[in-house]
Amino acid sequence: MAATDIARQVGEGCRTVPLAGHVGFDSLPDQLVNKSVSQGFCFNILCVGETGLGKSTLMDTLFNTKFEGEPATHTQPGVQLRSNTYDLQESNVGLKLTIVSTVGFGDQINKEDSYKPIVEFIDAQFEAYLQEELKIRRVLHTYHDSRIHACLYFIAPTGHSLKSLDLVTMKKLDSKVNIIPIIAKSDAISKSELTKFKIKITSELVSNGVQIYQFPTDDESVAEINGTMNAHLPFAVIGSTEELKIGNKMMKARQYPWGTVQVENEAHCDFVKLREMLIRVNMEDLREQTHSRHYELYRRCKLEEMGFKDTDPDSKPFSLQETYEAKRNEFLGELQKKEEEMRQMFVQRVKEKEAELKEAEKELHEKFDRLKKLHQDEKKKLEDKKKSLDDEVNAFKQRKTAAELLQSQGSQAGGSQTLKRDKEKKKPSLSLPQFSLAAASRVYLLLLNTVAQF
Repeated sequence: MAATDIARQVGEGCRTVPLAGHVGFDSLPDQLVNKSVSQGFCFNILCVGETGLGKSTLMDTLFNTKFEGEPATHTQPGVQLRSNTYDLQESNVGLKLTIVSTVGFGDQINKEDSYKPIVEFIDAQFEAYLQEELKIRRVLHTYHDSRIHACLYFIAPTGHSLKSLDLVTMKKLDSKVNIIPIIAKSDAISKSELTKFKIKITSELVSNGVQIYQFPTDDESVAEINGTMNAHLPFAVIGSTEELKIGNKMMKARQYPWGTVQVENEAHCDFVKLREMLIRVNMEDLREQTHSRHYELYRRCKLEEMGFKDTDPDSKPFSLQETYEAKRNEFLGELQKKEEEMRQMFVQRVKEKEAELKEAEKELHEKFDRLKKLHQDEKKKLEDKKKSLDDEVNAFKQRKTAAELLQSQGSQAGGSQTLKRDKEKKKPSLSLPQFSLAAASRVYLLLLNTVAQF
């Protein structure tokens, strides 16, 4: 084929040239379909609503199966998100379905922060996907995408208006997930009340600025049906896993004393509309909207928080390398600044500690000097007392010696009777000195021991 028959890029445009024959690139859609079918698909649904509104039953009815799960109670201390993943197969198409339910939502007395666990869960899935994208070696083709593609918000069939909890929660979620509001257990109110309830819900959502998911109308093949279904939002649905024989067919229905409600009868509820819009027509658009709108918004905000920008202050392109270097230098500067602050703080703390230790050492020295002086004074007193006792003992010994000398002289001079009388007279006088000598000896020994201890 000549070079002039090949489409060339000229500036920002390109030429359109006719082909002389069949080339074969018209098989690209078939190739894409075959590749997608071989890889399989994933779809993640978040069911938000109060306990007892039939979230699990509706999921079983939507996918015509029985999902295993534990029944929720009304005694949860807070809102918990329970995620379950199932592998489904229909014809030759595989679907990895993840159903996330809000356990305990609306059961607390204080419902002010009931939406926070839901927002944190959605952001956590976005963060996990972003971290996988930022890896050097990415495996996105095998990565299990856990981002929420559709949020079915279950509204209680009160027939009056939306609760404050519903408005606050949907307002917090509308920028993070595709919200599809549905009226659960719609057979609990009459048809006329249901019509008024839908109008009331729509007006409250608009007046409060809540952005719900609108089925796309840009594709001509589905523009008509999606435009019609947008007018039916929110869908009033009924779920049931019981099959009853109606006429000659077995149909999913709910049996009441006053009659039978058929789940798949559009005159009874909007279950067929929900299944058609959610699964059969707009499932791929929900996946695309999650990636191109909600995830991109989270990614942009996250990268801006990290300091990444597309342009510099002069509105010139800003490369990733330059952004990384600038952020790295900024981080190193902050790190050095913090290190210097910590070093100064450490030096200040050391100085304060040294001053405290010096003050404590000074107090210890003063206390030691006081105790030393007190010890010396006590020692001096004891030595003086010891000296006094020694003097008393010496004087006592001298008196004793003199008494014994006098006694011996008297015994030699007098007779036996005189000696006996003298002895009888001297006995009382000698008992006191003997006692005094023994007591003085004990006191003396006690003082010696006390002096030795000091």
